[in-house]
Amino acid sequence: MQIKLIKGHGSGNDFLIIDEISNGYAFTEKERADLAKLLCNRQSELGADGILFVMQSENADARMRVFNADGSEASMCGNGLRLVARYVCEQLGRSKAVIETMKANLKVSKQMELEKDIHTYQVEISPVLFELKALPLNLNKPTLYNERIEELSEDLRFTALAVPNPHLIAIVETEQLQGDLQNQLSEKVNGPNELFPDGVNVSFVKHLQPGNIYVRTYERGVGFTNACGTAMSASTLVTCLHGLNTFEEVVNVFNNGGRVQCVVHQNEGKYTIDLIGNATYLYHATVNVDLEQGAFTVSSKMELMEQSSYEKFQSETQRYLKTEIKG
Repeated sequence: MQIKLIKGHGSGNDFLIIDEISNGYAFTEKERADLAKLLCNRQSELGADGILFVMQSENADARMRVFNADGSEASMCGNGLRLVARYVCEQLGRSKAVIETMKANLKVSKQMELEKDIHTYQVEISPVLFELKALPLNLNKPTLYNERIEELSEDLRFTALAVPNPHLIAIVETEQLQGDLQNQLSEKVNGPNELFPDGVNVSFVKHLQPGNIYVRTYERGVGFTNACGTAMSASTLVTCLHGLNTFEEVVNVFNNGGRVQCVVHQNEGKYTIDLIGNATYLYHATVNVDLEQGAFTVSSKMELMEQSSYEKFQSETQRYLKTEIKG
């Protein structure tokens, strides 16, 4: 089969966008999973963290489905949603849209550029659930807020929440970012284990100064990524709950892939989060795929020029992080 796609990234979290609406594709569930495993392989000519399938929706402007590089489906992806937001808004010739995701219909909109020549979009992150059964996390308690999990660490305190992807978040100091601790914890809770039967995204969060945090995430089904949009959103919420940042105010969230902004809204005990960041296209491509043989070839590729602007932006954020974290 021949497939047209766009490769892009949000905060360095890269995806292949496949439009099932305009191109009339009708993939089976197995084909979507197999395509993700094949095309996202880093040893191939493409490679990505996942595939974003843009589909017809009965109650929104479009529907997004996210398949990780290992073929598993994610219920939500904030960085990916920004790319889909851009794609749908440009297709419709509008600055706002509503995108159907697995758990909710979410508002998206074009925003002022974070920096010159960087396409910037705001996406809604919700619902926010603290009930452990929503992750799920098997502990004999209804929620976990700033508490130890003895099986994982004697020192760290964790908060668990779903947005709606499951997240386990610890606020740490610089020395805890160093070494292999996060990798060890993450591999434990994403392998066979009794705590998280479906795995979980694990984030270490460093408070830099009021309004600025750093987030590093081990993403289930992927491993360490440059950034995870729902993790950055959930981490911002946790820092607001800790009193390190303020509800309704912009928080700059730094990551290995760059920087985004998050705003946490609180209304009658419920939370929503605005995630604002880049939606950068790298290239358009056409591929010929043979799923039975597990092979593909790239028949055409048109490189775009947007990445150079993002790299300048990323360099600035890395200089800041080097000063704040690495000294």
